[in-house]
Amino acid sequence: MHVQEWLDSVPAGAVYAVVALVIGLESLGIPLPGEIILVSAALMSSQHTGVNPVVLGACATAGAVVGDSIGYAIGRKGGRPLIAWLGRKFPKHFGEGHVATAERSFEKWGMWAVFFGRFIALLRIFAGPLAGVLRMPYWKFLTANVLGGICWAGGTTAVIYYVGVVAESWLKKFSWLGLVVAVLIGLGSMLVLRRKAKKVQGAAQETEVETVGAAE
Repeated sequence: MHVQEWLDSVPAGAVYAVVALVIGLESLGIPLPGEIILVSAALMSSQHTGVNPVVLGACATAGAVVGDSIGYAIGRKGGRPLIAWLGRKFPKHFGEGHVATAERSFEKWGMWAVFFGRFIALLRIFAGPLAGVLRMPYWKFLTANVLGGICWAGGTTAVIYYVGVVAESWLKKFSWLGLVVAVLIGLGSMLVLRRKAKKVQGAAQETEVETVGAAE
């Protein structure tokens, strides 16, 4: 069953709970389709299903912030042994080179690494645990975590909601063509923040190359 169809079959209260839970677990470090769930639920809220977009955005934000905070606590308690274990289990993502690059990114960008990480799928999963392992001061992490959660969860909900509202009126006149155009507009808006996040990551990688070159 498609995500949208499944969400359509459950009460509004359950939709809020599912969105908060899935996003929270994803932020905790478990690879789940949090963004897909959020987009599907936000689209539902635009179709007069009883799902309130404001409540939905608040639940998604709460799930993101709480999940990331728990991930931070786990990373801080597990420390380097946790990273070593993850490196053995998932060398593609937690190899020594990846960890070193992540550490330099956090040292240079600090709070921004956590904030912009919310908009990148892989970093959204591991930003919390990594910040804890690398001992980022909790007040800095929490500030970036809350702001990133609000911008990502709230922003995504708002964009998809209004895309759905616009698409509904367009569909009456232009059939599926209106939906395609509306979705493209929404995706274009979301990509702006994604590009900013990638610039932060790219700058960190350039710094790493310069550091290696200087050492040689």
